[in-house]
Amino acid sequence: MPVSKSFNPAYLFEQLANNSLTIYDSLSAEKQVFKPLQAGKVGMYVCGMTVYDYCHIGHARVMVAFDMVVRWLEAIGYDVTYVRNITDIDDKIIARASENGESISALTERFISAMHEDADNLGCLRPSLEPKATEHIDEMLRLIDTLAEKEFAYAGKQGDVYYAVEKFDDYGKLSKRNLEDMQAGSRVEVETDKRNPFDFVLWKSAKVGEPAWKSKWGEGRPGWHIECSAMSGKCLGETFDIHGGGHDLQFPHHENEIAQSEAVTGCTYANSWMHVGFINVDGEKMSKSLGNFFTIRDVMEHYHPETIRFFILSSHYRSQVNFSNDALNDAHAGLTRLYQALKKAEEFIGDADMDLDAIAFASTENYVTDFADAMNDDFNTPKAISVLFGLAKALNKAVNEQDAGQAKALSVTLRQLASLLNIAQQNPTEFLQMPVGSLSNLGQTSGDASSETSSLSADAIEALIKERAEAKADKDYARADAIRAELKSQGIELEDGANGTTWRRG
Repeated sequence: MPVSKSFNPAYLFEQLANNSLTIYDSLSAEKQVFKPLQAGKVGMYVCGMTVYDYCHIGHARVMVAFDMVVRWLEAIGYDVTYVRNITDIDDKIIARASENGESISALTERFISAMHEDADNLGCLRPSLEPKATEHIDEMLRLIDTLAEKEFAYAGKQGDVYYAVEKFDDYGKLSKRNLEDMQAGSRVEVETDKRNPFDFVLWKSAKVGEPAWKSKWGEGRPGWHIECSAMSGKCLGETFDIHGGGHDLQFPHHENEIAQSEAVTGCTYANSWMHVGFINVDGEKMSKSLGNFFTIRDVMEHYHPETIRFFILSSHYRSQVNFSNDALNDAHAGLTRLYQALKKAEEFIGDADMDLDAIAFASTENYVTDFADAMNDDFNTPKAISVLFGLAKALNKAVNEQDAGQAKALSVTLRQLASLLNIAQQNPTEFLQMPVGSLSNLGQTSGDASSETSSLSADAIEALIKERAEAKADKDYARADAIRAELKSQGIELEDGANGTTWRRG
């Protein structure tokens, strides 16, 4: 029977039980069936940025990875409260504001705005809540007071307050580290108030010229780790469903959060721990000293934000990935395959007001199921993207065979599934005609990867296409071929069709 042309294949997700989702839990080191604390609802806390500089490509991976998680959870029916904190007071912030001769608030607000702009450009949803550290000092002080009352915290002679790691029997359970082994291999610290070298600061005593808040311990400011325990508890409660962040935060930051929170509440802090893998640059760890440090803005000057997003999603969120010209160019090529298929379908079907045959859509059901199975398997985006490529291949075949009903069904399904990753949602022709560049200082790794693609404007390209058409009409095929070759040498591919010649950048 016919169905509406706005048919949404996402109806199939309703047939997939929510408990089919599995998530790799860093604490248990295994995949576990996801069971939320409250049916139909998910509370997720992700450690956010310290806002003293522009976000780098590693931040982009965390942003996109957890945006993908939120989108999928919502697609399978969950109401998600996504909390990502903002650290707006710390040593680096204080130092940078002093260097710049600006107030701390001016510095942090500027980089919060920049962070939001970068995340928006990457196609990321805004978190449900973005608590700031400076707005939760009272909550932090209450936690420290409770830790001191339970003898998990102590004051040093110089006014700092520390967490006593030896008091927490499970210290090291997340990072799989043994405290005794760490102590045996640690260096003895000189002139310290710490009882144990792995004790960490909860409250820092005030220094001259630095911002400070009043407390029973004297004026000072919070340590980094206590921030997240306070803000996650305030926003999501003593126990919540998912805690996430970069792999580099697993120890000591997340380990210390567990120690603080569970010592206070006696409850499990988070039911699932998700950690996003590292990004290396041309095989090396990203660092300013190596000259291979790239902000999101650096990269977006040369590559479309969707290409960056596709690059990130093309690898499993837990894997370590290599960031390079080749990787970005491969990502662009992958996106191009999807947009080319959608463009061919558009040109074939157009905006025809046609009923869609349920039989045609039934043939796409396996794609939907395979996509859902991949995403429900610890958010396996590479496998999900391979399903999209399968759809694109089938779509090209349907167009070549002039099967309008099948082409429409495949096109709608491709768009719908891709929307769950927030890719391939732009106008295909416009995307394919966007300039594609590269980061020359990433280093040339193959072919002409380090050179910029054609600088020809769209108007200049259209003028050459018109000249080529005139040459063909005059049977000057040598000139027509020369124009095609000239455009190809600058990365412009021409496609001749029934409706004329279209073009895209290679």
